[in-house]
Parts: sequence; structure tokens; C-alpha cells
Amino acid sequence: MIDLAQMKRGFDLFFETRTVGKLLISLENGGSLSMDARGHSVRLENVVKRFGNVVAVDNINLEASPGEFLTLLGPSGSGKTTTLRIIAGLEFPTEGQVYIDQKPVVDKPAYKRDLGMVFQNYALFPHMTIFENIVFPLKMKGIVKSELSKRVGNILEVVKLSGFENRHPKQLSGGQQQRIALARALVYEPSVLLMDEPLGALDKKLREEMQLEVKQIQERFKITTIHVTHDQSEALTMSDRVAIMNNGRIEQLGSAEELYEAPANKFVADFIGESNFFEGVVVKVEKEWCHVKTKGSLIVRARLKSEVQQGEKVNLTIRPERIQLSPSDRGDENCYTGEIKDIIYLGETIKYLVVLEGGERISVKSQNKEGHVLRERGRKVTLGWEAKHCSVIP
Repeated sequence: MIDLAQMKRGFDLFFETRTVGKLLISLENGGSLSMDARGHSVRLENVVKRFGNVVAVDNINLEASPGEFLTLLGPSGSGKTTTLRIIAGLEFPTEGQVYIDQKPVVDKPAYKRDLGMVFQNYALFPHMTIFENIVFPLKMKGIVKSELSKRVGNILEVVKLSGFENRHPKQLSGGQQQRIALARALVYEPSVLLMDEPLGALDKKLREEMQLEVKQIQERFKITTIHVTHDQSEALTMSDRVAIMNNGRIEQLGSAEELYEAPANKFVADFIGESNFFEGVVVKVEKEWCHVKTKGSLIVRARLKSEVQQGEKVNLTIRPERIQLSPSDRGDENCYTGEIKDIIYLGETIKYLVVLEGGERISVKSQNKEGHVLRERGRKVTLGWEAKHCSVIP
């Protein structure tokens, strides 16, 4: 029986590899690798992409500034990869326009957009050496051999793989192959670098190391980078700004701090980091603050991000690490009693699951530092948090 899924993956890899070849062939003749390359802006204007009756990208407006590292972050099916492929020219929008350096490019094929691409599966040519992989498009342009060697040497030094020129991809580890894929994308100094889940195939430790290395290389080249991932830690570590996507739309765009500390809605608060949520009704409003009565009859003081009215139903959110555990009343603005139902030891932190007197469950994270006393299951505790750390969201 034919495995259709495996066949599709084979075709995807084939066409992506061909696309890499075309993208790399679109180089300009030039000198040695420059560290002063400047990226171009990328702008999406009212972009829609439909696959039959399915709307994969729903009227997106987005702009990456020259030299910016912008990440599209979201769950599977959120439209982030389709958006990246539209920028690359691998998909064409049903509606809308894409601009690179303020010039419309929807009608341009991928290899005429001056883009570098790095795929999750690396898309290296397995029968070629590392040298041949990197110089293939430059060689097609007729650049002299001495110049090719210089460029390869320079870029391999940047990705810390000097001396690997004569090896084949299968002789390298996953992290080394990803470095070569990055080197090949950067060697001709494209104006924009696109990365689709570039670190997804690596183990956790190596992925974290590569996050910092890729970011350092991107900053060194000052190249505009648009990166797709579903890993929130990766997005927050590497990006200047992050666009949170869901159901083909951008839910919020901002810096890591903005997204974490001031989520625009419940989806963002739940997707970025970990949050506790309470449903309730506004019972009092005072300028930028309000009091909310929760379903468990708690009265919680919280800060407002937008106008609300007395009697309005709202959600409250509070991060687990903002909550303090104490066996006695700490005098916080929001202070309640409860019982520890479970304890999860996470190494650097300890997570407590507490049931409050009103029956609502809440998660609390404490740093596992010297002097911390590990509580026991079934113990009665008082917990509290400052009102400024608790937000009212739609």
C-alpha cells in the first residue's frame, strides 16, 4: 500500500530543495562577505489566503523594519507558515500585496525576491560537500575560484565550522547541518532571511544554544529576519518583536515583555507563559483600577487595560510567579487562604497547585533558592499578590 503522507513529504522536500537552489542562484556578483549588510523592510498589506473554503490567512497587515528579527508564533494551523511562504513566493495570496523594500513583489517568483531561506529539514544537497553546497549558486554566476574559497572560508568562520569544507551533510550532526543551511542562506548577503522552524529538529539543549548563536549572527549581519516557530521560549529569546497568530489572524504584536506583561486577550495570556484565570463581574471601578467578584466569591483588585463598566463580565489573569505563598497573612492587596493539593518539583522552581476557599484552583511558582521551605500536600496556606500584577482582559 502506498504511504501517501510519506510520498507528500518526499515531494515537499524535493520542491523545497529546488526552491533553495533557485533562491541561491539569484545572487549578485560581488566581493567578500560583508558584515555591514542592511536588511530591507517587509510589509504585508491586507493579505488573505484561501485553500478552497478554508481561510488560512485572514486579512493580515504586518511590517518588519530593516534589520529587525520578527517571529510569527502560534499553534499548528494558525497560519504562520503559510504567511512565511507567501512572503517567500512559494504561495501566492488570494488577496492583498507583499512589499519588500517598499516594492510590490506578489508578481515576482521566489528567486527574484532577494531572499535567503532556512528550512527545518535543512534542504542540503546530500551528494555535495559542504563547500559545494555553499558555493553552488555563486559558481553558477561564474565567480572566480579564489573568490569562492574566500567567501566559504568567511561564512564557515562565522558559523564556527571552519575546516568542514570537504565533508558531506550526512557526516555532520543536526546542529552542524543547520549551521551549514544558515551559512548557505547568508553567504550571498540577501536582503531578507526567512526561517521556517529552523531549530525544530534539534534536542532541547542544542536548540537553546543555537537560539543564541542564530540571534548573534543575525545581529552581526543586520539582516531583516522573519522566523516561524511554535516554541514560545524560542520566540521570546531570539526576537525583537513577536506576532502571535491564531486562526489566520494576528492576535497581538509586540516585544517579549509587552506580550508577557500586558497580553491583549485570554488567548495571548494563555499561549505565552503560564497564567491563572478567573471569571468574574466588575463590582467597582476607580480610574485605572477595578474590583472584580469571581465565581468563587473572591473580591480581587486588578489594573485595567481598557474601559469596563460596573456589572460587566471579565477575565482576570495573574502569572504563577507573581503569587507569594505564606503561612500567615502578608498584607497584600489580594490575600486569600487555600489548601495545597499538589506539588510539582521542577528543579529551579517548585509549582504548587492550591484550591482556594471558594473552590477555585490556582497555580503558584516559587524559586527553589536557599532557605525555601518545601510545603506539604494538604497544608493550609495564605497566598497573595499585588494588584498591579493582576490584569483585566477581554
